[in-house]
Amino acid sequence: MSLNLTTIPSKEIMPGYHGKLVHTKTMSLVFWDVQKDAVVPEHHHVHEQIMHVIEGEFQFTLDGITKVYYTGDIVPIPSNAPHGGKALTPCKLMDVFSPAREEYK
Repeated sequence: MSLNLTTIPSKEIMPGYHGKLVHTKTMSLVFWDVQKDAVVPEHHHVHEQIMHVIEGEFQFTLDGITKVYYTGDIVPIPSNAPHGGKALTPCKLMDVFSPAREEYK
């Protein structure tokens, strides 16, 4: 099976976060288009996560430490670590989750 990003429908998972999702048995991959000033409140989950800033400036708090991440930055997020963020500009992000995010299916 192969997919093309242009044919995957986008879902607004939370206000301002439009994701194109790909799932396997053990992983989820999400390509986000994030509107400027859109916020993901602090939360945590059992999933390990890797966030990649493809484009833009994204303010991100992980375990109480806030930094601004830019195009090309990659942030590993451990299981159950509290985290949240805000798009300072329109952003394109990519998240990888393991195990798969069943609630996103």
